[in-house]
Amino acid sequence: MDSREIYENDMRNKVVEISRKITSIDDMLNSSKGEMVDLPGFVNGEIITVRLRRPSMLNMIKSGKIPNELLTDANRLFSKGTGSMAETSVVNDPNSLKDMMQLLETICESAFVEPTYQEIKGAGIELTDSQMLAVFEYTQNGVGNLKSFH
Repeated sequence: MDSREIYENDMRNKVVEISRKITSIDDMLNSSKGEMVDLPGFVNGEIITVRLRRPSMLNMIKSGKIPNELLTDANRLFSKGTGSMAETSVVNDPNSLKDMMQLLETICESAFVEPTYQEIKGAGIELTDSQMLAVFEYTQNGVGNLKSFH
């Protein structure tokens, strides 16, 4: 690389630095409150819109929200995604499937902002499997990877 190329590269980097700015605490706080997410509805073709946030799974484990007995299932779910639920060992073992659903419920408790998961349960509403899986998918990958339910 000659001196001209080094100079041009240096100038490009300075332009990028000038256009970037540090994210303020207020902006971080607003972002941490979650975003509106469309989930599959309760009837075919319907969607429901809720506010979800993306909780830290490692913090959930550290704080005990995900109990030790679910760590193996949590690891499988986080590393392989929801496809891991179709594995023969999970499908053929009722306890493992029950643990996986308990894990999804724990994730929903941490992810729902508006309404809260407690408000949903308190109203007697039971989320469908596809809704719970969509919440999990959002917590891992954000809204961009959710399939359209429209």
